This record gives sequence, C-alpha cells and structure tokens, in this order.
Amino acid sequence: MKQAFIKLHLSILLAGFTGIFGKLISLNEGLLVWYRLLFASIIFFIVLKFYGKLKKVTMRDAVKIGLVGFVLSTHWVFFYGSIKASNVSIGVVVLSLMGFFSSIFEPFIMHRGFRIREMGLSLIAVLGVVLIFSFDTRYRLGIGLGVVSSMLCSLYSILNKKVGRLYSSGTMLLYQMIGGLVCLSFLMPVYLHFFTSKTMVPLGMDFLYMIIYVLFCTIALYVLQIQALKSLSAFTVNLSYNLEPVYSIIIAMILFHESKDLNFSFWVGMSMIVISVLWQMYFVAKEKSLNV
Repeated sequence: MKQAFIKLHLSILLAGFTGIFGKLISLNEGLLVWYRLLFASIIFFIVLKFYGKLKKVTMRDAVKIGLVGFVLSTHWVFFYGSIKASNVSIGVVVLSLMGFFSSIFEPFIMHRGFRIREMGLSLIAVLGVVLIFSFDTRYRLGIGLGVVSSMLCSLYSILNKKVGRLYSSGTMLLYQMIGGLVCLSFLMPVYLHFFTSKTMVPLGMDFLYMIIYVLFCTIALYVLQIQALKSLSAFTVNLSYNLEPVYSIIIAMILFHESKDLNFSFWVGMSMIVISVLWQMYFVAKEKSLNV
C-alpha cells in the first residue's frame, strides 16, 4: 500500500508538468495529442521489445484496451483545449472534478453501491472549484472544455481498472497508446478541417519539448498510475489527482507569471481541494490498517 501511494504521487508530480508542456508546444491541441500518441507508441514499443517484455494480447482484449486509450486521448484533447482557451492554472484546476465524476460513474461501471463519504468529499472539491472560478468569468470556454476533460479522465481511470487486471502496466499502456492513435487518426481530417493549425509538424524546440514530454509525462506517468490502480480504488486515484493543480500552478507562476490572475478566492478554493484529498487518504489508510 505504501509503494502504491508513492507511485501515485510520483505520477501526480509528473502530471503537474503536462499543462506546462501544453502551453510551451505551439501545435493546436489535436495535433499535440496525435504526436504525443505517435511518439509514445514508437518509443514504448522499442523499450518493451528491447527488454523482452512485449506481450501479445487477444484481439478482443486489444480492442477493449484500445478503446480505453481512445477515451484517454479524447481527455487529452479537451484538456489542452482548455489550457489554450484560458491558461495553465484554469486548465489543471478543473481536473479537481475527477473525484466528483468518479463517485457517480464508478458505482455503475464497477457494480457497487454509492458511498456517501465519497460524495461528500467530492462536493468539497466541487465547492472549491466554484470558489476558484468566482474570481473571473473571462475563461468560460476554457472552464467548459476542462469540465468535459475531467469527466473523460475519471471515466478513463475506472475503465482502465476494469480492463487492466490481466495484463502488465507496460502492455496496457502500449495498446492504449496505439488504440488512441488509430482512433484519433480517423478523426484528424475532420478535426483539422474545423480547427486549423499554424504549423503541422513539431520543429525546433517543439520537437525537443515533445520528446521530453512523451518520456516523462506520458510513459513514466501512466506506468506509475496503472501500477497504483492495481492496489488503490479509481476514486482514491482520481481524488488524489486533485493535487495536480498545486504542482502545475506553482510551475506556471514561475514560468508564465500567472500569479497576477489569482486572487484570495482562488487560494481558498485550492485549500478546500487539498483538504478533500488529504481527508480521503486518511480514511483509506485507516481502513487498510483495520483490515490488516
């Protein structure tokens, strides 16, 4: 359990940089995600092949895992759309709604009852988000895209736990990246027709940022997350990811000077989100100790 929490929070720390790279890379959100999937699929395939850990899966399971990867890639598109329509702080903080969506989706998908405590902790995070966005109404589009992104990310974590019990984290991630790439490739012509981009290929610093981004904020991040999900519930993982905005906002304040846009209500809301996460982790640790 201790190792699972360590892996979870290492993945959250890496996730804190995803919004930063989304801001630094000049490609639009659709192309950014497409190249992320392409590079991640190639690099991860080479790594697994080199270490002899490339495992085959049945066609039926490959399709299931690939569709989960498509949910993940769609979450990424909305997430980076939210950042580009607002800023890093806005984009990442809306992910705090993951716990709220998980408390609704998980009982239906995993066939278990609703938990009042989960709903209560989620509502604390929701209230925190409401307070955060009371300071400015300029970013309504970014907020809306972020809400959809949060819902899809919650759904991804639950589906990932449901279909990932029979395979290693490496196998899961590779087939998710490939599945997301294939599905998104079919949609890209239509997407680019409506949402054009000034550049189509990552060049110069964009290319360097993309490689760093894929290695650390894609492969390493999701391997850690998948491993953590084997011991922790999707709700606990999603609620813990409410800490991601803390890391991202601190980095964005340093790099992009976003602190000038954040007022007192923003910090009160962030405090409520952190409290909801720490409270949930306390209950999880207490329950595990009682079951030992």
